[in-house]
Amino acid sequence: MAELVYDKDGRLLFTKEMKEEYTILFPTMLPVHFGLIAKVFAAEGYNVEMLTTSHRGIVDEGLKYVHNDTCYPALLVIGQLIDAVKSGKYDPHKVALLITQTGGGCRASNYIHLLRKALEKAGLDYIPVVSLNLSGLEKNPGFKLSLGMMLKAVFGMIYGDIIVQCANQVRPYEVNPGETDRTIAQLEQFLLDEMTAGRGQSFKSMVRNFDYIVSALKAIPVQGEPKVRVGVVGEIYVKFSPLGNNNLEEFLLTEGAEPVVPGLTDFIIFKIYNREVDVGIYGGLWAKKMLCKIMKGYVEKCQQAMIDAMKNGGFRAPGTFEDLRRLIQGYLGEGNKMGEGWLLTGEMLELIDSGINNIVCTQPFGCLPNHVCGRGMMRRIKTIHPDANIVAIDYDAGATKVNQENRLKLMLATARKLQNS
Repeated sequence: MAELVYDKDGRLLFTKEMKEEYTILFPTMLPVHFGLIAKVFAAEGYNVEMLTTSHRGIVDEGLKYVHNDTCYPALLVIGQLIDAVKSGKYDPHKVALLITQTGGGCRASNYIHLLRKALEKAGLDYIPVVSLNLSGLEKNPGFKLSLGMMLKAVFGMIYGDIIVQCANQVRPYEVNPGETDRTIAQLEQFLLDEMTAGRGQSFKSMVRNFDYIVSALKAIPVQGEPKVRVGVVGEIYVKFSPLGNNNLEEFLLTEGAEPVVPGLTDFIIFKIYNREVDVGIYGGLWAKKMLCKIMKGYVEKCQQAMIDAMKNGGFRAPGTFEDLRRLIQGYLGEGNKMGEGWLLTGEMLELIDSGINNIVCTQPFGCLPNHVCGRGMMRRIKTIHPDANIVAIDYDAGATKVNQENRLKLMLATARKLQNS
């Protein structure tokens, strides 16, 4: 068994020996995107497992160890990890837990400390917690993000976006149930094989893979009349995670709707752009601003290629990040950037601008930025766009699924009435 090693501050480290012996568990947020990332880590020699569990026991575990005034995603993420450790499926002395850490002002930066505190309360403080961050906040001898891994991860996120954006336009209409999901699994393996072989990570090969992904999903037989389209926005975890939103997309599908979920690429660009905004508002290094501009420009170039591939393949494509910036003018300033910040408002406006007036805004308990830029902007949006059919759905440990679904059904009834009028 690997020896437990601590740093000078008493933090338990993930060692090189642990890399050989331990299973690294991490919570899911975007099943397709994170599934690709898991495969990237596995190809680098890490034994990783993405948790897909979804049951009430996860919430109960979170309530045991996380104060109920803390934001709901923290309760779910920590509850899911501790539930997995206690499940009996793993040797608790041979597991490590992986969690992201941004270093920003959102409380998500502190999830890692809440998790360690929870493990201590549960008598599991011998389990190492690994920080996944790009800011050098915490380092571990047995876990290192190489430049190659980071590049594969970034490409994995963008590939995940085009897969999900196209799949969501096919799944509600597929002739053979489950064919879309089977095609996604095949595409994930194809992309992993490409990246393992050192392909698919240049701009030229990425564009070629975009076309391949689009053609594979376009080949799925579809049928039926266009369904009511429903946009899904909100706090990033609850917006994407089936655990966080009580399988919202699946529910919308069963109700005969077509879910439209803005992707992750805009959020990535948003976070890079915020560094530029910081320098402009608060001052800072000119070199930092220029570096961020270069990074932002490259990701935007990738985003434009994705949009072009979708349009050329006959799919409805999202707008660009610059489109979002244009749309929020007159609503709120770019300095409003905590959490999802103005991007959340921008996503609602982009959906409306593209003809999707029916929107679900997922509101997790304890997320102040989300309540300001989500629920707080609805009145102004509806004043300027009277046809907007927006509903805010609260997600917290005490919210019942029945109440959430009833509110969604009411929104869908209004949507169908507007569609038929």
